[in-house]
Amino acid sequence: MGLYYMTKLRRSTPEHKVIGEGLTFYGPEELVIAFNEKRVDINAPVKCRIDLLQPDGSYKAEVIETTAGRVIFNQAVPDEAGYINEVLTKKALRDIIGDILKVTDVPRTAALLDEIKDMGYGFAFRGGLSFSLGDIMIPDEKQAMIDAANTKVDAIRGNYGMGLITQNERYNQVIDVWTATNAELTELAMKNIREDNQGFNSVFMMLDSGARGSKEQIRQLTGMRGLMAKPKKSNSGGGEIIENPILSNFKEGLSILEYFISTHGARKGLADTALKTADAGYLTRRLHDVAQDVIVNVEDCETLRGIDVSALKKNEEVMEKLSARVLGRVALHDVIDPATQTVIVEAGELITEEIADIIEASDLESVEVRSPLTCEAKKGICVKCYGRNLATNKLVMRGEAVGVIAAQSIGEPGTQLTLRTFHVGGVAGNVSQENTIVAKHDGILEIEDLKLVKSEDNTGNPVNVVISRTAEAKVLHPATKMLLNSNNIPYGSELYATAGTKVKKGDVLAKWDPFNGVIISEFAGKIKFENIIQGTTFQVETDEQTGYEEKVITDSRDKKLIPTLHIVDSKGDTQISYNLPVGSHLMVNDSEKIKVGKVLVKIPRKSAKAGDITGGLPRVTELFEARNPSNPAVVSEIDGVVAFGKIKRGNREIIVTSKTDEVKKYLVKLLIKFLYKKMIM
Repeated sequence: MGLYYMTKLRRSTPEHKVIGEGLTFYGPEELVIAFNEKRVDINAPVKCRIDLLQPDGSYKAEVIETTAGRVIFNQAVPDEAGYINEVLTKKALRDIIGDILKVTDVPRTAALLDEIKDMGYGFAFRGGLSFSLGDIMIPDEKQAMIDAANTKVDAIRGNYGMGLITQNERYNQVIDVWTATNAELTELAMKNIREDNQGFNSVFMMLDSGARGSKEQIRQLTGMRGLMAKPKKSNSGGGEIIENPILSNFKEGLSILEYFISTHGARKGLADTALKTADAGYLTRRLHDVAQDVIVNVEDCETLRGIDVSALKKNEEVMEKLSARVLGRVALHDVIDPATQTVIVEAGELITEEIADIIEASDLESVEVRSPLTCEAKKGICVKCYGRNLATNKLVMRGEAVGVIAAQSIGEPGTQLTLRTFHVGGVAGNVSQENTIVAKHDGILEIEDLKLVKSEDNTGNPVNVVISRTAEAKVLHPATKMLLNSNNIPYGSELYATAGTKVKKGDVLAKWDPFNGVIISEFAGKIKFENIIQGTTFQVETDEQTGYEEKVITDSRDKKLIPTLHIVDSKGDTQISYNLPVGSHLMVNDSEKIKVGKVLVKIPRKSAKAGDITGGLPRVTELFEARNPSNPAVVSEIDGVVAFGKIKRGNREIIVTSKTDEVKKYLVKLLIKFLYKKMIM
């Protein structure tokens, strides 16, 4: 905080004159004397002649714009690191210390740390940063944004009242509107506080320097507290999000009802903290038990396998860049720049900071790297698959007990992670669902495995609906035809672009319903129900508020009754049949005539819940105990053609036949949704 304050730059304004702005000094010593004599403010932009480190290692004197604070800080920095002329945030400081450790040695870095610690405390004291109500600025647009969101919510409730959408869809859409409004309001609040007083707003400085506070907390102080989660008992259901958000913030104060909703979550957090420490401790013990044999035993296991690593994203927002994920790993194959066709890093070479930056700047979406998961060493793992040891920033040495290090790394924060419910105090996280594919580069679109049917949307406009499960949209470089990025197109999406056409960055290629899985009819014809019997295999659910009725498939006691939907042609021959999983909502009636592309069935996806880590701990520990997980997916072990066999005791037999006539049989519960139809390669 002190270092951030002393290296920040401030210009004069009519209200506040900065002493010494624009002066020029012949060297750092003169500038420090002027500062001590109070002729120059610590943040004043001044010009000073400084010896700058050149790329060849020599020094050259140049006059540059800097501040007194930066010059004082640089007196502590070793000459080999050059002159550091930037604002020091926590992140910048971490990088600088890392660089200094590279160019000098441990004792000198330790001495530097000691010196800047004293300097930081000194200037934090002299800066006199305080926290006042005036520093918390509520955006003027807040009321207008809330009104706009309320209008949208009213429209959604209107659609629900007319029976156009289901209860579940209404809930999800309302949550989406408030999440988006909250995010927008947070951005505005951050912009206001960032521009206030040239960034010398003390709340903003605490946040920006990385000393304390988060965007989340600023949001609750200046924007609105937002959506809250319903507290839940540790194992049972609950954890849903309450759809009425808290519109006030802590500066305006909460109403009685809002206060009640928010304390509910916070108190639960405090109660849970005490109960969860034991869980986390036991997890640590089991982690060690499993991982203690993983030791680096060989130099190179010479495997040809690895994993594909790409940037971590949450709804198109990059959470962790590609460069950060590949840094310190070993490349599996040569990594080639798609634009220039040059080799960035060779196979078997360590990806350093410089190489990671080049990869980040290129158009590469993913890189294949070696990983302990794919290591083929007979005992333990090998040096190349593990990569860099983070303790020394060098390749790991043989004999390092990396399994124990990994167990400690997850076990140690385990006790803090359990407090997740407490940190958020019940505030629901960002749960806006992703529902579009957007082109990330200019290029040529290519679509693989595409099957389309022509249909109409709700307003009667013609649309193309995707009915293949494995369709993939690829954007290729216009000149080199290298793959820039690819996306799977979900079944039931509306496709807006055609293969072979040029697309621009930001074009929407496809869109789908994020809240429901669907079954689309591939033929026109007449609907015929089989084993769809009211009270046995389906129930009519009536919405109390709208009187809208829906047929929902339920679990039948008689395992031989499988609800099936047939589409028959004019001669009465069945063209295609669909088995209906439990929980599907029928959108058609018996004997109804339908067109191609009609939505026959909607299968609601589970809505987002605010979970916390210990809710997930039991699932993680199942892995260590090698138990069969509950509700597993059924995955085919071979490539081949799918055929449906007989039904045995409520399970359907699925037969997969490969090209070499190898046959594998699987028994799948009838309640589970099938992703494939008969005869699909």
